[in-house]
Amino acid sequence: MSEGQSSAGNGDSSGSLWRGIRALFVGSEHADTLRERIEDAIVAHEREAEEPVAGDLAPIELQMLKNLLHFGERDAGDVGVPRGEMIALEEQTSFDDMVALFADAGHSRLPVYRENLDTVIGMIHVKDVFNILATGAERPESIASLIRQPLYVPQSMGSLDLLARMQQSRTHLAIVLDEYSGTEGLITIEDLIEEIVGEIEDEHDEEPPPMLVPLDEGIWEADARAELEDVAETIDARLEEVEEDVDTLGGLAFVLAGHVPEPGEWLEHASGWKLEITEADSRRVTRLRLHPPVIEVEDEG
Repeated sequence: MSEGQSSAGNGDSSGSLWRGIRALFVGSEHADTLRERIEDAIVAHEREAEEPVAGDLAPIELQMLKNLLHFGERDAGDVGVPRGEMIALEEQTSFDDMVALFADAGHSRLPVYRENLDTVIGMIHVKDVFNILATGAERPESIASLIRQPLYVPQSMGSLDLLARMQQSRTHLAIVLDEYSGTEGLITIEDLIEEIVGEIEDEHDEEPPPMLVPLDEGIWEADARAELEDVAETIDARLEEVEEDVDTLGGLAFVLAGHVPEPGEWLEHASGWKLEITEADSRRVTRLRLHPPVIEVEDEG
């Protein structure tokens, strides 16, 4: 074997060794993952299937499989109820007021906070409340004796880890904490399951109002929670163009204003669309209107 051939062979061996070491730590650059292969197979099957085959996966099963493939990519900050929509009890709430709140909210568990939502001290399960009402036991002067311990998890915790932890601890509610240990929101085990199987409605759930409602003259009434992706698809693709990492219309309004906008404030997007803030509080925008760009007609004279 010539020297040139020997040198080339060593180079290939060295390169192969390096690729093997790199793949061990960060994965191969070329090989498809099992996740990708399964997803490709599902997409191909949906594209090629002409008629149902006995024993084949039903469309709902295929959708659940696709949801499951991406379930592990989500974290606690992506799932559940955001802080602004939490229904919670202040620890000094009376027993009767607590019963009324349970009846109004229609939830089986409510978090309990001290002074503000950044200090959630526990949760109360409706079963414990019902046990007192059903047995005619003396109503407690304080709700403190009914408080149970929830889970406290960082918003960066992966959804798979969170589901496993909830199963292990047999706790069905978790308080999600932000990077400063403030309350970001809450998650129930039902929220996690819905990420796989889709929305689980019950007889108490009301049909949610639409996020985007068309009005006259090209104006849109919008919920600030509307996803920019949906806004772009429904109204104008340019509204999704923003340099900052925001996902909702409310986030877009905050970025454009540089602060939490107040009701009556108008903001202009680079596309020419104008955002009119119609409802907001000290922490966030809740509703707004989108006014289309004004089309200027050139004077031919």
